[in-house]
Amino acid sequence: MKKNNKSSVSKSKSYEQMGEFWDSHDLTEFGSKTKKTGFDIEIKKDKIYCALDKSISNKLKMLANKRGIPPDVLANLLLQEKLNSL
Repeated sequence: MKKNNKSSVSKSKSYEQMGEFWDSHDLTEFGSKTKKTGFDIEIKKDKIYCALDKSISNKLKMLANKRGIPPDVLANLLLQEKLNSL
């Protein structure tokens, strides 16, 4: 017999019903109904290298350290923000 449910936990028949169900429930309530699963993720990054002025590099490192993130992550965030505003 084919199941018409989109979710084995919520027994929902639509994504809308599923969303309503999870708005009022927590996954920890259904630990016995869950199972381990695995998946692979391949993240591709394109690297380019560019020279930075020493003062810019130092400031980038200082700000990144304050935020608890690597300088390259902060550089990407700042560049993305600037590019989005163009």
